[in-house]
Amino acid sequence: MAKRLKEERRLNRISLKPLGEIDREVLEELKGRLEKAFGCPVEIKPQTTELARAYNSSRKQYLSTTLLSTVGTSERSEKALGIVDVDLYVPGLNFLFGEADMGSGVAIISLFRLRQERYALPPDRKLFLERAVKEAIHELGHTYGLGHCGDERCIMYFSNSLMDTDKKQAAFCPKCRQVLEKRSICWNCHR
Repeated sequence: MAKRLKEERRLNRISLKPLGEIDREVLEELKGRLEKAFGCPVEIKPQTTELARAYNSSRKQYLSTTLLSTVGTSERSEKALGIVDVDLYVPGLNFLFGEADMGSGVAIISLFRLRQERYALPPDRKLFLERAVKEAIHELGHTYGLGHCGDERCIMYFSNSLMDTDKKQAAFCPKCRQVLEKRSICWNCHR
């Protein structure tokens, strides 16, 4: 049993895929925190610049679903997280922090609206990085089959605003953690 669990753990991994210019410090912070949160290896892939085809000039935003399709992963045991520093949207919403496709195991997050400066507030690097980590764990949680959670402290709670993101913890609630552990997906689940 222990050998099988160790083998499953080895096969489960996450790839970070920067789309456009992403600060290396942000990528390293995400890598370290995601390894702890999910208990699996995280690899930073080379940067790509496939952003232009998703740009909507009338909205001055990028269509998230189009970018999500460029993230892709070729292996069932791999989850992929695209990271952009542009403003994302989907039809029907003004913006979004991220999006995930449960079926393909890919997700994307945007750093654009996570900075204090965006709201005419003084920069706060620590808060910005914490928000990025929360959004990354949340969207990857979806790729592992979790839906939104009703517990506003759980990482899987839906963030309609930065206030929602700031209120929740960068950890799964006991109920969501149990689902992941039951599926042998998460060994640490950022307890």
